[in-house]
Amino acid sequence: MLEKNDKAPDFKLNADDSKTYSLKDFRGKKLILYFYPKDMTSGCTAEACDFRDNAKLFHKKNAVIIGVSKDSVESHRKFRTKYELPFTLLSDESTNMLEAYGVWKEKSMYGRKYMGIERTTFIIDEKGYISEIFKKVKVTGHIVEILKLI
Repeated sequence: MLEKNDKAPDFKLNADDSKTYSLKDFRGKKLILYFYPKDMTSGCTAEACDFRDNAKLFHKKNAVIIGVSKDSVESHRKFRTKYELPFTLLSDESTNMLEAYGVWKEKSMYGRKYMGIERTTFIIDEKGYISEIFKKVKVTGHIVEILKLI
């Protein structure tokens, strides 16, 4: 499991803007890397809209917001367009990055077990090291917690 001060695992993923991104693309900036379960669901929409509504505050602090889920690039495009999200969404259909960051976990709903994303946010510093990890994120108040630390 990753911990504070660990080097963030590299990645190379396709995004909703038709580009491919890797960790090195964000060097020199703070990276707010948030993992969420699914586009267009209530909790994930609330979280994305909170980031959207506070995007200028993150920008002022030299921070870039990136969302990651297992959904397809096309799903991300629709999600980003519908909610006018001013940040990039990465698609990890292979779950390689999700596993590297330790957010792909067994979950349970109504007694049924399945694999899914545990809502988690990483703050990665300008040099590519993890400066903070928020596990099992509760959407309400999460943005305030992050802004206090960056």
